[in-house]
Amino acid sequence: MTAVTAFTVDGEPLPFVPGQTLAAALVASGRVAWRTTRGGQRPRGIFCGIGVCYDCLVTVDGTGGQRACLVQARAGMAVTTGEGDDE
Repeated sequence: MTAVTAFTVDGEPLPFVPGQTLAAALVASGRVAWRTTRGGQRPRGIFCGIGVCYDCLVTVDGTGGQRACLVQARAGMAVTTGEGDDE
């Protein structure tokens, strides 16, 4: 049986399976968009899944501009969403 643990997203606990990225955990919880663009407020979430684009940006433990598809989830990390970096 695989252990499930949690990190927080916008102050709420989100469970994940060890080895998942932040994006995988967000999508597994039903969240497909977690930020919007500055121009037009268009929803963004995971797009390429390999770190090429910037659609899945989050802030991790106070450091902005982190690609959720590349950051491995860790217990206790604090993730905030809502960055708007492109038009």
